[in-house]
Amino acid sequence: MDDVQNFIVRREEPQRSILRYFQSLLMSYPGVTSKISYGIPFYYRKSRVCYLNSLKNGRVELGFTWGNKLSNGQGLLEAKNRKQIRGISFLSVDDIPEVAVHEIINEALLLDEKKPYPVRKKKS
Repeated sequence: MDDVQNFIVRREEPQRSILRYFQSLLMSYPGVTSKISYGIPFYYRKSRVCYLNSLKNGRVELGFTWGNKLSNGQGLLEAKNRKQIRGISFLSVDDIPEVAVHEIINEALLLDEKKPYPVRKKKS
């Protein structure tokens, strides 16, 4: 069992079901990988695209690292006093608007593909 799966199975329901749903969904996109960073699962393609965080109020937040650059045409992303990150929180799998979430993830992955990354100079 990898670190992300271990993170998920240690959560109580309904958070575990929500985390499993998003883990399965996010890993179904080509080129997406996951790993634990800052104690929570992050999902990558070229860089960090999004993360899953189990909140103390029983919700799970799907957060987007460059959420401030997303269109939020669905009106679901919340800033919560954060400059860059935007997220959506869910209390159950039934609360997830699948079409809208797919649109947001696709936009975030497209942004990740188009985002220019600085070339790091090797230290001499």
